[in-house]
Amino acid sequence: MRRTSFTDQPVTYGFIGGTQAADLLYYPPKGYRPLERKVRLGSGEERFESAVAALMTWGVQRNSGIRVTDVNEGTGVQYEGIEFDEDGTPKRMREHKTAEDVFADDGTPFIQNGMTAVLKVPFGPFRVSAPCRVVYVVDEPHRRGFAYGTLKGHPQSGEEAFLVEMRDDGTVWFVLRAFSRPSNAFYRLTSPVLRVTQNRFTKRYLRSLLPARAA
Repeated sequence: MRRTSFTDQPVTYGFIGGTQAADLLYYPPKGYRPLERKVRLGSGEERFESAVAALMTWGVQRNSGIRVTDVNEGTGVQYEGIEFDEDGTPKRMREHKTAEDVFADDGTPFIQNGMTAVLKVPFGPFRVSAPCRVVYVVDEPHRRGFAYGTLKGHPQSGEEAFLVEMRDDGTVWFVLRAFSRPSNAFYRLTSPVLRVTQNRFTKRYLRSLLPARAA
């Protein structure tokens, strides 16, 4: 059977990069439910680097029981998203920038811009396919991560960002930011079940990079 290619498909929402808005929780895209959660992972440069290595090789998803399949390397070109002021006001379109290939110590390539994947998410006795595309990558000295947007066939419509940050006091944090809504009429009808599943996976995500899991 021929597999569906997601490499040329657009994302299913119009607020690309919206998870970077400072006021996401107060002014989410109309009709979308915002979410922000964070958990402390430890302290120090070594903890930061090990968490980043796990995060950027799909460790959050895999450590939460999700299978990551049909991974396409992508273009390595930063998605054109919106840059926001500190108060959440759109400022300008973010410029294109290319990213060099980065690999974990075992040779696994890091997630890069434009990469697509199909996440196989446990949903009761089944696994639901959730296609997604990486829409931006954050690569700062003490802040690393990525966000993916949903593609056609995903139960949700929206964007989810996964970030590891080391603060001025040396503490290391995992930050999850998202906005979403059911992607079609079927999932709107089953939204209570979808909400419970989403909450369960949010809790798993927050545990996924704790030292015992990330290792």
